[in-house]
Amino acid sequence: MTSLSKIRQFTSQQHIAVAGVSRTPGKFGNNAFKELKQKGYTLYPVTPYLDEIEGVRCFRDISSLPDEVTALLISTKPDQSEILLEEARRKGIRHIWFQQGSASKKTIEEVKNSGDNIITGECILMFTEPSHFIHRSHAFFKKLFGSYPV
Repeated sequence: MTSLSKIRQFTSQQHIAVAGVSRTPGKFGNNAFKELKQKGYTLYPVTPYLDEIEGVRCFRDISSLPDEVTALLISTKPDQSEILLEEARRKGIRHIWFQQGSASKKTIEEVKNSGDNIITGECILMFTEPSHFIHRSHAFFKKLFGSYPV
């Protein structure tokens, strides 16, 4: 389902909401937020638990996001991800990336032919430039074993 073309469409978006930032510093949502921010993306963290992260205002839910947000990175538990997906669709966000482990098999099946740009099963940090050594290494091995998106 995930192609390199879809990934490039997503990563070309400049205004990205990030759901899954938390009060726990080492969580993937926090790490992704920090790294994408360093890469120059305009980010909109979505969490009901924080007012700000890294000096950026947090939004309590998808519906309160500004209209310029065109993409959503989801790094939450699958049951929360389903709710976020529906909220994003109501908001008109059609570029949605489910970080690995964030979407249930049921959700993946439901979005397969939705017409939205849905990314699943991939790590966003492997596809945003410049990527760190660990992400370049991950990409190398995925290419080597034939599991890199084409």
